[in-house]
Amino acid sequence: MKKIPNILHIAVLAIITVLSTTAKAQDSWSELNPVNYAVTSLAIAPDARSAGLGDVGAATDPDVNSQYWNPAKYPFCISRAGFALNYTPWLRQLTSDIDLANITGYGRIDDYTALSGSLRYFSLGEVTLYNDETQILKPYEMAVDVAISRMFSETFSGAIALRYIYSDLSYHDDETRPGSAFAADIAMYHNGYINLGGHESQLGWGLNISNIGSKISYDDGNTTEFIPTNMRFGMSLLVPIDDYNTITIAADANKFLIPTMPTYKQYVNSELKNLTPEEREQAIKTGSYSSEYNSYLQGEGYYNISGISGIFKSFSDAPNGFKEELQEIQWSAGLEYAYNNQFFVRAGYHYEHPNKGNRKYFTVGAGFKMSVFSLDAGYVISTAQSNPLDQTLRFSLAFDMDGIGDLLGKKRR
Repeated sequence: MKKIPNILHIAVLAIITVLSTTAKAQDSWSELNPVNYAVTSLAIAPDARSAGLGDVGAATDPDVNSQYWNPAKYPFCISRAGFALNYTPWLRQLTSDIDLANITGYGRIDDYTALSGSLRYFSLGEVTLYNDETQILKPYEMAVDVAISRMFSETFSGAIALRYIYSDLSYHDDETRPGSAFAADIAMYHNGYINLGGHESQLGWGLNISNIGSKISYDDGNTTEFIPTNMRFGMSLLVPIDDYNTITIAADANKFLIPTMPTYKQYVNSELKNLTPEEREQAIKTGSYSSEYNSYLQGEGYYNISGISGIFKSFSDAPNGFKEELQEIQWSAGLEYAYNNQFFVRAGYHYEHPNKGNRKYFTVGAGFKMSVFSLDAGYVISTAQSNPLDQTLRFSLAFDMDGIGDLLGKKRR
């Protein structure tokens, strides 16, 4: 059985390391046990606004880029339609030709229903192979999705999204193939008001379970891998200071709904019962049963678990019990100051446990909004040593179709 080509692993390794998918790169008997998944680009936040808020977005004020964070927010958008262009030069500390491009748009069918969609393209640059003849590969991943969202009351809405995923990391030979998968999102959003200190403040919460679907294979189904099925829950509070100034506080909790890969130590202790305690200790120390461990994973131990079964297993299968399950939750918090709903300054923090990837970083961002368009930028400042995410910069340019219509003199319906 042939895995994704080693030469392409070089290009993908940084992403795998950063996004907690190091199972194939780490030693088999390592205690580090991050959540493992393919199509890692699906877990990269595309827009600059949320990037400036520490990767928060499940319950923030609705905007054109809600498709990734929570498509149920669209019916609460003030504008009837809009679209955005997002660009991220990715991992610039390691390479100069990896980037993520994203186009997102939405349109309201009526006062209660909206249609939305997005296209993301993640380029891994060029990889040159020197075999019998020079071969240049251009690996990439892409996803296209559509969603329908509906307001069920003045404060509550829901959405369903469908997604097609394509990942080309192969040699295009007889043993490896590009992989594809289908997935769906289920989302809900609540947007109400409370009175704080004499000010009517906006309080929201949101839930988005994304990428529920099939697994992906790069070798005609001989080996299948999980896509990043994910559950994100968030809350936000928008507090008006006066007629011109507002502050928004938001936080998200995020967990991958993917089964935790059994560690080598867990395999030795649970499956090799014929060994004496001393032999188990020696096997764990030296990794002498690593080939048997890998065969176990390919069999009943991990890779043959279905995507749907993996969702349910993901809540209770961590080797170290409930303590490790809590370690799999990523936490994000952000603060946004707005002046006259035109100028924005943002800051945030993202935390991931060291055993699950150790992505810890501050973010800062700024935005400028006019009636026709808005421009945002977000920047990452890592607090973990040697983090390739450090100094990541995102850009977003969004257009308000109502504003464009007003500029052209067209009347709104």
